[in-house]
Amino acid sequence: MLWFPSNRIQLARCSLGFLLRNLSASKTSLPMLTLFTKDPCPLCDEAKEVLRPYNNRFLLQEVDITLPENSAWYERYKFDIPVFHLNGQFLMMHRVNISKLEKQLLKLEQQGAGG
Repeated sequence: MLWFPSNRIQLARCSLGFLLRNLSASKTSLPMLTLFTKDPCPLCDEAKEVLRPYNNRFLLQEVDITLPENSAWYERYKFDIPVFHLNGQFLMMHRVNISKLEKQLLKLEQQGAGG
């Protein structure tokens, strides 16, 4: 599991296209949880803490919606961060919904196991 503290690696500075290219080239079977965020975002920091016990079940990538290359995401989510997508599909916004996250992760894990 990869966990990148925002103060060490500026993943949020990556464009969405770069992140998707890296995901498609990855050999991992873990789902990608994308966090749409900005700096500062206290609710995003809180959400990442809530997610910490689940870090071994997904890869977390952050997209800074304030960067020029992410302007479409800014227009869409400027009043709603944190927003989460799981494998490119909208999952939740504002707060982490553990029940919803668990359900979707379990579904993906079962699909990955041939179920």
